[in-house]
Amino acid sequence: MALTLTSLATLQGADFDEIIDVRSPAEYAEDHVPGAVSLPVLSNAERAEVGTVYVQDSPFRARKMGAAMVARNAARHLETHLAGKGGGYRPLVYCWRGGQRSGSFTGILQQVGWRADVLKGGYQSYRRLVQSALYEAAFPCPVLLLDGDTGSGKTDLLNLLPQEGFQVIDLEGLAHHRGSLLGAYADAQPAQKGFESELAAAITALDPARPVVVEAESSKVGRINLPPAIWQAMKSAPRLVLSVPRAARARYLMRSYADLLARPEDLAARLEPFRKLHGHAQVDDWQQMVTEQAFEPLADSLMAVHYDPLYRRNRKAKPGAALDLALSQTALDPAEIANTARQVADALRSLNR
Repeated sequence: MALTLTSLATLQGADFDEIIDVRSPAEYAEDHVPGAVSLPVLSNAERAEVGTVYVQDSPFRARKMGAAMVARNAARHLETHLAGKGGGYRPLVYCWRGGQRSGSFTGILQQVGWRADVLKGGYQSYRRLVQSALYEAAFPCPVLLLDGDTGSGKTDLLNLLPQEGFQVIDLEGLAHHRGSLLGAYADAQPAQKGFESELAAAITALDPARPVVVEAESSKVGRINLPPAIWQAMKSAPRLVLSVPRAARARYLMRSYADLLARPEDLAARLEPFRKLHGHAQVDDWQQMVTEQAFEPLADSLMAVHYDPLYRRNRKAKPGAALDLALSQTALDPAEIANTARQVADALRSLNR
């Protein structure tokens, strides 16, 4: 049998034990259905080899080669990942178009006795629904923005708001980036398509009757572009602006950027793009602070010279209603942030009235 997708909610509500992506590892790495496991029936090299033979030699020979490779890889998956699956196991299998790769693997699983289904149209049918949700449809529910200068603890507070009854989408978490010139993690961000899949899944799970809180961002988080559906909703959304003393924010940044502070050479290199904005003398001073490991004064100076003025300019350009919330924090440590979450939640409720 084949599952026909009419919406992303159809996929989220489908009763399958597991979703299996049988495309090559490179295809899976770029994007996949959220939660799907990778059980490739052709490796990256095998897929390239079969494609070359198909185009340059013989489609028949390519299909024969491909069938042998699929059989060998399927046997390996049966002996490893699938070895412990019981008789009632019901997976959904997909490849690029819902054709030979998923059909062949599903047939093997069905011969075992499992109730395996194929995703009709494969990844391409799924991807069309993601594009429609993010590039054609309007955002489904009201948006509230959690705003504030850098180091205000917005992301930590955002992730505590579900305990206060709010829906949230953590855009920086999905994009694996802290949203500033210094915000990249050591490991790479997801591909744009992979980010969009995770975002579309998060949007599909929202209750349209309730507001969702997102952190105020620009139209890009690192190298990831925010799709129109959410960006248009964010541009005019009402915002709660957190005001936190700069000293507390500097101490908070020491903890939240601890991974970068552990790599001083990387930190110094990431300061180089600031030369075009603030001149050589200023960046030389900042890099000297890195050498001396004067990280808290560095954070304070970066906020005073670059980030706080930038945030103020960006905030003035936003048309949505704003409510300021002054927080007299001293450290923004986990206990302080937890105690603040209810205060933030109350202010967001006031903003939403």
